[in-house]
Amino acid sequence: MADLTDILALLRSVDTPTVCNAIEVIDGKRGFDAFTRGTPLSSDLKGVMVGRARTARISAAAPPFEPAATIRARRMDYYRHMADGAGPRVAVVEDIDPHPVGAYWGELNTTVHKGFGLSGALTNGVMRDLCDLAPGFPVVAGHIGPSHAFVHVVEVAGPVTVFGLTVRPDDWVHADRHGALVIPETHLAELPAAIAKMQRTEAIVMEAARAPGFDFQSFEASWTAFENART
Repeated sequence: MADLTDILALLRSVDTPTVCNAIEVIDGKRGFDAFTRGTPLSSDLKGVMVGRARTARISAAAPPFEPAATIRARRMDYYRHMADGAGPRVAVVEDIDPHPVGAYWGELNTTVHKGFGLSGALTNGVMRDLCDLAPGFPVVAGHIGPSHAFVHVVEVAGPVTVFGLTVRPDDWVHADRHGALVIPETHLAELPAAIAKMQRTEAIVMEAARAPGFDFQSFEASWTAFENART
């Protein structure tokens, strides 16, 4: 069985669709549905984030109604939660506004979260400072905007829903420009073998398609071999 360090290194080297397919290889069927819906925006087209979720909810459309001291204390609870824990982590932050307007993710927050050791942020909310975000800290977001508006933290370390995907604290998250998914922890150890098998079987068809003289007959033969190999 692969070491967790090796598994995480592999997961950082592949895209999210690959992990989705590999989970179905492990399950032996289609039907895995713990993934995002819709089309997110990505600050880094090559950026991949993998880690255990650190979760929160924010709001920015209106000023907070709670006392300033309560807001400040919750903000520190938020950063404490983000900084807590060993190993790779991903910030998953749900913006609860019906139409998110306030950018929580910019130069300052990406720099702080990267400093805490997080590998990226997933949010249905807003990002800004696109040319100044912390290098190597991808943000997958729902919107781009210029202002932080009245952004404030309203809840820390509870279940959140982003792009239709429910994420709980410590869930394993994989995300990139395509969206995100939650990896069942029971599947982690099997992912390297599943990814390798998927890549081998897909290569049967792709190598045939790239070869000179590819036609329907060679496609049919390669597809038959592909289906036999993946079962």
